[in-house]
Amino acid sequence: MKVQGRMFIWLSVFILAMAIVYGVWSKEPAGTTALFLAFGLSIMIGYYLAFTARRVDTGAQDNKDADVADDAGELGFFSPHSWQPLALGVGASLAFLGVVFGWWLLYFSAPIILIGIWGWVFEYYRGENQNQ
Repeated sequence: MKVQGRMFIWLSVFILAMAIVYGVWSKEPAGTTALFLAFGLSIMIGYYLAFTARRVDTGAQDNKDADVADDAGELGFFSPHSWQPLALGVGASLAFLGVVFGWWLLYFSAPIILIGIWGWVFEYYRGENQNQ
């Protein structure tokens, strides 16, 4: 995780430099704003990875003498089959289309997004996946 954190932090430094250069040369607000937002996202991810790397065990990717097999094993729990991301994707697509075609489309997308979030959060508290 340390390597990924450093990569994102250096990426954010590069994006910040490019945002400043682009803003000075082009005087175009949309692209400059997008680059500054990309800087913000990159620095948040880099800080999170660097902050988390100090609190977790050293992974094989942080050891220069590690083999590929050293990082084998269980990586975590992932839902084997869930329909909730599909509902969230459809709801988010409708919401973003609402920006293009009209804000009235948000009246249809908001309930779909809320149902998807509710279903995803409580997926393992009901039905066949309920924990005993």
